[in-house]
Amino acid sequence: MKSARMALLGIVFSALVCWGVSPPMLVAGETITYSCSAQVYEAFETERLAAFTRATGIQIDLFVAPSPTCVNRLMNGVCDIASTTRGLHFSHRESGYVETAFCRDPLAIIVNATNPVDTLTKKQLRQIFSGDIFNWKHLGGADRPVVLTVPGADTGAYKNFHRQVMHMKDIKYDYTTYQSTQIIRLVKHMPGTISFIARGAVVGDKKIKAVAVDSISPTQQAYPLSQVFSFVTRGKPSGPVKAFVDFAFSDAGQAIMKKRGMVPIQ
Repeated sequence: MKSARMALLGIVFSALVCWGVSPPMLVAGETITYSCSAQVYEAFETERLAAFTRATGIQIDLFVAPSPTCVNRLMNGVCDIASTTRGLHFSHRESGYVETAFCRDPLAIIVNATNPVDTLTKKQLRQIFSGDIFNWKHLGGADRPVVLTVPGADTGAYKNFHRQVMHMKDIKYDYTTYQSTQIIRLVKHMPGTISFIARGAVVGDKKIKAVAVDSISPTQQAYPLSQVFSFVTRGKPSGPVKAFVDFAFSDAGQAIMKKRGMVPIQ
């Protein structure tokens, strides 16, 4: 039944986007306050939010920040809905907060596009971010220092990399940023830099290359590193917030995910 409803919703929303009208069950002019993970924003919401407003007439009051900040804003009553790239703590679920996972995105290892290195192993990544490998020549690249740039320790990208690659060992770095997606600019302009971010955030960027991990490309299903994107609400979503969540599962929303290399969760 759920899949049938989602399919029907997708048809309706896709038609509305094309026709430029608002669905009759929603009130145009309403506003949703949305605290959005920086990774989710760059990977998905830069395109989807505009499509949602065109389809429904509902405006989005947007705030972009690291995942924990977004969830904290929701819990402090600052917003109607949050998105996160980290799983919701069980104590929050017990307190009535609801996590709705909507897609899985590869956690990409990114380097400057001029870097000749195309693949790294998990072991090499641990050695790199532990400071044990510090020159690209030891990895098949140029004789150039490895510049470690990482998202801030409170971001979802950092937490996921720390767990999946470093096995909770300390991460060393030369530069760090508050928002996870701020590392993108550094990788673009510093040829020796390496970092990690949601692949959807860098798809189509000619100045950045996502390397394979253990010889598996992030475009392949077997790629070993990933993140789950989720919405978080106080209780089950309803009204305009429900429409906002449902739009991510519509044909239009899922088409954006697929275009950016993400895997929709049904």
